[in-house]
This record gives sequence, C-alpha cells and structure tokens, in this order.
Amino acid sequence: MASQDLTLAVQGMTCASCVRRVEKALLATPGVLSAEVNLATERATVRVVRGVVVGTLIDAVVRAGYQAALHTDREPRAPTGVPEVVWVLLSAALTLPLVLPMLLGPAGHSFMLPNWVQWLLATPVQFVFGWDFYQAAWKAVRARSANMDVLVALGTSAAYGLSVYLMGWPSEHGTAHVYFEASAAVITLVRLGKWLESRAKRQTTEAIRALSSLRPTHALVRREGGDVSLPVEQVQLGDWVVVRPAERVPVDGVVEEGRSHVDESLITGENFPIAKDVGDRVTGGSINAEGMLVVRTVAVGTETTLARIIRLVESAQSAKVPIQRMVDRVSEIFVPVVLVLALLTLVAWVILRGEWELALINAVSVLVIACPCALGLATPTAVMVGTGAAARRGILIKDAQALELAHAVTTVVFDKTGTLTMGRPALVRVEAAQGYSTDQVLVWSASLQQTSTHPLARAVIDAAAGQGVDIPKAQQASALPGRGLQGQVEGQVLLLGSSRLLAEKGLEPGPLAQSAQSLQAQGNTVSWLMSQASGEQAGAELLGLLAFGDTLKPSAREAIATLKSWGIKTVMLTGDNLGSAQAAGRELGIDEIHAEVLPADKAALIKALHERGEVVAMVGDGINDAPALAAADVGMAMSTGTDVAMASAAITLMRGDLQLVPDAIDVSRRTYAKIRQNLGWAFVYNLLGIPLAALGALNPVIAGAAMAFSSVSVVGNALLLRRWRGKSFKAKP
Repeated sequence: MASQDLTLAVQGMTCASCVRRVEKALLATPGVLSAEVNLATERATVRVVRGVVVGTLIDAVVRAGYQAALHTDREPRAPTGVPEVVWVLLSAALTLPLVLPMLLGPAGHSFMLPNWVQWLLATPVQFVFGWDFYQAAWKAVRARSANMDVLVALGTSAAYGLSVYLMGWPSEHGTAHVYFEASAAVITLVRLGKWLESRAKRQTTEAIRALSSLRPTHALVRREGGDVSLPVEQVQLGDWVVVRPAERVPVDGVVEEGRSHVDESLITGENFPIAKDVGDRVTGGSINAEGMLVVRTVAVGTETTLARIIRLVESAQSAKVPIQRMVDRVSEIFVPVVLVLALLTLVAWVILRGEWELALINAVSVLVIACPCALGLATPTAVMVGTGAAARRGILIKDAQALELAHAVTTVVFDKTGTLTMGRPALVRVEAAQGYSTDQVLVWSASLQQTSTHPLARAVIDAAAGQGVDIPKAQQASALPGRGLQGQVEGQVLLLGSSRLLAEKGLEPGPLAQSAQSLQAQGNTVSWLMSQASGEQAGAELLGLLAFGDTLKPSAREAIATLKSWGIKTVMLTGDNLGSAQAAGRELGIDEIHAEVLPADKAALIKALHERGEVVAMVGDGINDAPALAAADVGMAMSTGTDVAMASAAITLMRGDLQLVPDAIDVSRRTYAKIRQNLGWAFVYNLLGIPLAALGALNPVIAGAAMAFSSVSVVGNALLLRRWRGKSFKAKP
C-alpha cells in the first residue's frame, strides 16, 4: 500500500492534552496510518494512504477545536494585528492597581480600592484579554475534552463570579472582600507566560532559521551573451553559475573554472575554509572567499544538500522520542484528574471549615497551578535545541529516537576503509632491486600508471609529482586483467603488477622478500615492477617493489580514546584482510576486531552484539555497510560515503572528522539530561503545587505566577543546550 507523509501547521494548542486530542482526531480519519503532533513546533506529521485529500485532515483538526493548514517550506509570514506584547502590557496596566495592595501589604501599607473600581478594572481583563481562553475552552468542551484553557477559564470565572456576587453582600465591616485581583492576575500572568514561552520557543528553531537564511535568492548564470542574474528557482541542471568573492554559492555543483577557499561551516560544522579547485564539489549556501569560481550545477531547489539538511532537521525536531509518548498519555488524563481534585478541594473546605468563599478560592488555585504546559514542552523543546546544536556542528540527526538512544550506547562498531581510514591508498614505500635506484623505480612505475584510472595508479602519480620528477610517456600501455599492466618506457618493456604476475614471469622476490612480507603483515598491498626482454617467453628481471597503504584518519585515534575514556567498547568490522585490520586496530587501540567479513554477515555480527546486551552504534560509509547501519540501535553514516549508507543511518556526520562520533553521543547525553531535568521539574512542580493549593497555602495569584514560571523555566533550561560545542569544535583563528 503506497503511502506518503504530510505535515500540517496546527494553531491553538496550549498544552500536552491538546496534542493527544489532535492526534486522536487525525488517527480517526480514514486513510491515516500514523500521526505525531509536536507542541513546540506546532506541527502534525501524518502518514496517509496515497490519495487521501489534505482537506479531510484539516477538517478533522478543526472539528477537534484547532486551526490547521498544510505546512510549506516557505518562511512563515509575519503575524498581523496587535502584537501579543501589547495585549500583555495593557492587561498588566489594568491588573497592577488590583494587586498593588497585596504587594505593599508586607511593607506596612494598607489600602484597598473600592469594589466598583476593582470591578471596572477586572472586567476588561476577564472578558477582553481573557477572551482567547474562553474561545479555546469552548472548543475543547465541544470536542468533549479538557485542556489548559478549560482550567484557566473555569478558575478565573469562578473568582470573578464570586467577587461580583460578594459585591452585593456587605460583610461585618461594611465592605465585602472580593477576589478581582486573583482573576485578573491569573489571566495577565498566564498571557505573560505564554508570550515569554513563545519567544523562547522561537529561539529553539534558531538552527532552522540559520540554515534557511543561507539560501541565496539569485544566481549569476553564464549564457552565450554574457552573465545573467536569475532567480535561483530558474537555474537548471548543467547551467554554469559564476560565484564571485564573498558571495554565497547558490547551487550544488562542480568547479569548472577558478580556484578559491569556501567556508562551509554552517553546513558541515567545519570551522576552517576549504580549498576548492577544478573538479571539486561545492555546496549551495557556502561562502566563496577570495577567488572567482565557475560552477556547473548538479542539484537545485529541493534536491540541494542544504534543502535536504533543512528537511531532515525539521523532521527530527517534529518527531517524538519514546518518552514523550508516555508524557502525552499522562497529560491526556491529567486535566480531568485536576478537575476532580479541584471539586474535592471545594467540597472538603466547605465540609471541614464551612467557608465556601475560601473553599472556592482554594479550588481556583488548584485549577490554575495544575496547567500541564510544562509537561508538554519538557521533551520537544530539548529535542529541538539538541538537534539544532548538533546540526550547527556537522551532526545531522534524522531520527529523534536516535537522539534519545545514543546516550545509552555501550559499543561503537566502526567500518575500516573510508571510515577509520582515508579511503584512498597512498604510496608508503618504494624499494629497488640491486643495481637500481628507488627514483628509477618510482619514475618508471608512474610512467606506466599514467594511462590507468586505478586508485593505486593515482597514488603512484601523486608520489612522483610530489618529488617534482619528470615522468616519461609510456608507449603501447595495456592492462593485464587481474594481474597488472605493461607498456614500453624509454625503450624497455616494463610490467607492474601483483605477486601472481611475478610468479607467472618465473621471478623470485630474492632480497626483497623479507621487506614484502613485513609490509604485507602490516596490511599493505605490494606491487612488483619488472622488465622483460622482447618476446612473450623471454626472460624477465625484477626491478623493485611498491607498497600501498590506506592511512588512518588523523581524528581516529583521538575519537577512539574519547570513547574508551567513557567506558564505551570499540569494535572494528571490515572486509579487509586480517593483517591490515589488526595493524590498524593495534595502532588505534580498538578492543575487538572482525576481519574478512562479508557485507551480508555484518548485520549478523551487530545482532550478536545485541544478544550480548550491548546498545550498538554502527559507523560506516559504504554500500556494504548499509545492512549493519540499519541493524544497529544507532546508525551513523559519513557524508563522505555513499547515499545508500546515509539513507540507512539515523545520524549523518557531515564531514570526515571521526571526533563527531563521540560528539553525537555527547549531545545525546546532554539532551537526554535536559529532558529528564525538565520532566522532573514539571512533575515535581505539580506534585508539590497541587497539594499546597488544595491546603490553602497558595492563593490564585501566586499559583498563576508559578504556572507561568514553570513553562518558561522548562524552555529556558532546554535553551542552555545552545552553548554546546562538542570536542570537534575548534574556533577560527
């Protein structure tokens, strides 16, 4: 059954119970396979059977009492109308005279406004500035549910109604004590808290806004008649785009002309500009430094690297970690339980004390302080800030569940080639037979390799170029399939190939045998250079050997050491030969090595680690790593590898720095710690606040302030994650 994912922007949600109601409404819609709603991002991610009309989903959300629209990648329009801060200030201006006597009382100042003045001040606060709560509460009641707005509307209405009633009943001292300050203060404080909360929530999406701001709007495209400035949407694949110094690269492409340095820090987290030459890839959104580049377009629009990163970060921020689902289920029953507790508080005070006025005020305090805003925001805000901080450092977390799981990783499994190593061979040794020099062996070998595209050929040519020697041109060069190649150089027939070719020519390594054996034991590949007299069956002579090795990444040793210092076991899983694997493993200090493993068996070894009770992270870069990446609890793919590997992994490391592996675990640990702190605060706050309010220790004004503070503190605590830098971060000089 074909399916597709849709994202809705949902407005009007105020607490975690709203989240559950929207999810239930969507799940009850025919054709919906799954639905996840995020309070912090105010989005619903819905998986539906292909062909389901978006309008039916929007109608379901509207029937539940909220507004919805299809989410787009475009920047949201600026809100129109009176800014929220203006409403908060006006409400505060009317409320301040009401609460001033209470604030000045401890200082010995005793005065009270006439009741009719209090009524004049409190009425617009209750029914103008508090109208949003009535509207949202009515929608919730119509949908046969309850949320934060129901608690606020009930509580403030009870305090306001009681005060109006008491105005007609003078007390023993001639004037009834009214509670207009309680109803007005609660509305003002809740609005203030929501405004502060919304400001803080905007900061949690800073990473997305920063990435979105990298998108250039125009590109300078080379045409036959000259360079033309076009909207970036009109650039097509294959177009040549001119990027001048200090400009952002508008598309993903390959450098065709020019040389420069490019700052890709906001995309890869790399803090130093990267040299770019003809043939190098450049990423849209990066900044060209000192030279002009001409780039051939290979990706535009939604297919660029930057666009994919933004979508993946948004997806991770909108998704729910498992612990959040438990919180949502608790919040679903939380509000009804609070209503029952408020009723019990009212009844208990009336029965035990006979003071129904005080009983009602204490019940109002219970309603106000128990609003579950903090519970709903505790987890998603931490996830949003954590994924954003990781993205700024080059760690792209595509799955929020991986962010939660990574903190518990006990074993990290590494592929070798391209992950722990550079992934490209280098010439590590040249040795000459008696009567020849190493320079001769290198020059002749490079001459033969000029016609080859093999990675070993590139290593030989680079080594020769590095020594600045002249490389003669080979004549009649041809490949010897599975063995090597041959050609004529400076009047002699030369052959370069494997030990098999050496044996075919009837040659023995002689004095070079010991060196060859030692080099192979270290995991290097050995090739032999020979000369042959004319004629296929004529005698051959050994000229020397070349040894090739895949060098370890500079960051590999430090990354392994960091993981081991945290008590995390390291494992190498590779298809390479045992000698090569053991040599690399010993140098890095890896705990466990599995060599000569077929791609199909890598996932089985991950499963075996699971059976030993390990929580496994797999780090790889190739197509053959994809099954293992998918089988691991947390798959981490190097962006320098294949698309298949990145598609199979929950986390993509945007540059080849292996220190990003412990960084990914570290940001998970810190995010999970924030989640636990936030949830702990939210639960403890309610566990302590509700009994205190029921016992009469908190008046509604203090309860309202505490409720507003709890939401703001949860978001503020999550925002502390923005200071995370990671071990791989190095400040620019």
